[in-house]
Amino acid sequence: MIARLKGTVLESTPLQVVIDAGGVGYEVNIPVTTAEKVPPLGQECSLFIHSVYREDSATLYGFATREDRDFFRLLVEKVSGIGPKIGISILSRMSVELLRGAITSSDVALLSKCPGIGKKTAERLVIELKDKVFPKGVSEQSPSTTIPAAASAPSSFQDAVASLVILGYKPAEADKLVRKASSQLGPEASTEALIRTALA
Repeated sequence: MIARLKGTVLESTPLQVVIDAGGVGYEVNIPVTTAEKVPPLGQECSLFIHSVYREDSATLYGFATREDRDFFRLLVEKVSGIGPKIGISILSRMSVELLRGAITSSDVALLSKCPGIGKKTAERLVIELKDKVFPKGVSEQSPSTTIPAAASAPSSFQDAVASLVILGYKPAEADKLVRKASSQLGPEASTEALIRTALA
């Protein structure tokens, strides 16, 4: 079982990357949120991997952080009707922070906007994962930690995304802008600061 892959980027597209590790080129499926962080061709890249082995194939799914990989595993292993392709599609549309906030606050309408997710699947997502998602402060060494839903109140990140959606931005676009702002300002940034930077 491959858990992590480190090597040189040979090819890169929004949903796939080929990494040369030890002379072997590994084709890895990735969400857009990870593709944004993949370095240019010829540079070193490290991805957390989820492997799917079937009789006639072996498929690798890669993520920039352990948190993203573990959330993907929750999606495909705990929620009926969501396979790896839909899981990648969901994480391509929204970041883990936004998805976690939507699940914690039972925001079925927002989750339903993910490709491949209808209202019933979105409701299953909330039911199956509400007690399994964990806030950003939880150690990555203990991804199985469960928390009460109340402990995951929407953060300034989710509030900023919601504000941009109200202003007319699509959820995926708002999420991307706030993630960029958050990376500049840090995790303690206020909602107002995130919005100002996102709109700058």
